[in-house]
Amino acid sequence: MTNVLIFMGALLLVLIGATYVRAGSEGLTLALRASGDTGLKFLPVLVLAIAMMGFIEVLLPQQVVERWLSDASGPRGIVIATLAGIATPAGSLVGLPLAAGLAKAGAGAAVVVTYLVSFSLLSLIRLPIEVGILGPRLTALRVLACLLLPPLAGLITLVIAPAFARFTPG
Repeated sequence: MTNVLIFMGALLLVLIGATYVRAGSEGLTLALRASGDTGLKFLPVLVLAIAMMGFIEVLLPQQVVERWLSDASGPRGIVIATLAGIATPAGSLVGLPLAAGLAKAGAGAAVVVTYLVSFSLLSLIRLPIEVGILGPRLTALRVLACLLLPPLAGLITLVIAPAFARFTPG
């Protein structure tokens, strides 16, 4: 997490410098105002999502996680994660904290990756918008083309995860 904060801080400094060079102190004021407006809109969602993450971690009994959501659960965990991702509302704002909560509760890497890919590609919440913009035919083709990707991502994770076991999170 520290490395991510350092990277994001450095990137922010670059953006501040570029904004100042391009638009001066007026640009900095506009950027800060825009950031504040966006922050105020997303702050309640982020607070709720982080709270959800903690409650999921506490509420999921270890036996349930081990039986249904660990990498040892095999195809069962991958199918559950795929279906859960499809049913997740609100995309990343809800899905990422849920995935983090699952991981902290002990869900296997393959299950978490499957869930992440599933809500990213197959979430039901996006279908009405997608049908309205792309039409039913293209939407159906996209969904069918993506249907096997979450389980495939989970199976690939089962194979490659042991190579990452020696790495520790940043």
